[in-house]
Amino acid sequence: MSNETIFTKIINREIPADIVYEDELSLAFKDINPQAPTHLLIIPKQPIATINDITETDREVVGHLHFVAGKIAKELGVDAQGYRVVMNCNEYGGQTVFHIHLHFLAGKPMGWPPYTEKLKA
Repeated sequence: MSNETIFTKIINREIPADIVYEDELSLAFKDINPQAPTHLLIIPKQPIATINDITETDREVVGHLHFVAGKIAKELGVDAQGYRVVMNCNEYGGQTVFHIHLHFLAGKPMGWPPYTEKLKA
């Protein structure tokens, strides 16, 4: 079974994406199903399936994703107003593509908690 994901295909330019940022370690592009006026995905070029798969040697690239989020926020002018970055892990965490990625959401007030249905005791 291949570990290739849709993100691998975007990195390799096999499928199109609206790329807003790229450097040697990461890529950021617009989400195709935006949940906010600005919804980007920031991914490492190195494939890491889930948060559980991050190793000691991945610390720099994972920290770099957050650095990129701050840089993008400044470039888009949303840094002062505020934004949210989220990384989901596995099915219950909402992860659907198994290549870690930060969701960068901005342009509207974000509520908390994000889950609004009542939990059953």
